[in-house]
Amino acid sequence: MSAPARSSRSSAGARARADGFEARPWGGFQILEEGAGYKVKRLVVAPGHRLSLQRHRFRAEHWVVVAGSPRVVVSGRARRLRASGTVSVPKGAWHRIENRAKTPAVIIEVQRGSYLGEDDIIRREDDYGRARGRAASRRSTSDHGA
Repeated sequence: MSAPARSSRSSAGARARADGFEARPWGGFQILEEGAGYKVKRLVVAPGHRLSLQRHRFRAEHWVVVAGSPRVVVSGRARRLRASGTVSVPKGAWHRIENRAKTPAVIIEVQRGSYLGEDDIIRREDDYGRARGRAASRRSTSDHGA
């Protein structure tokens, strides 16, 4: 499997390391593989951090925990996962990953859908001030050809 070419800056303006890891306020991610209609990422959620409460219009996600014990919320249902635990996130469902532990949580995320760009994030709540005023949350479906 060859790694996709990555620039030093992502479309969201975050810095990417030479290995493709893209830092975010909550930790970051690395794209492991991508193709027509799918993308596989390795997410690292830092201790004491969480992703925004968000949803996607064009993709569903499936998470597999490989390290740590994150708390996940999908469609208002919260549960704690441990290594080998899985959860599916349907397209359009509000979801979030939280890491209340003292060690990083590592999750493999498989995305499936007609559009897999980082700008397909609609945020309801965010600890880092990204929930309001985002153009991505106001785009119409015609913007992505879906």
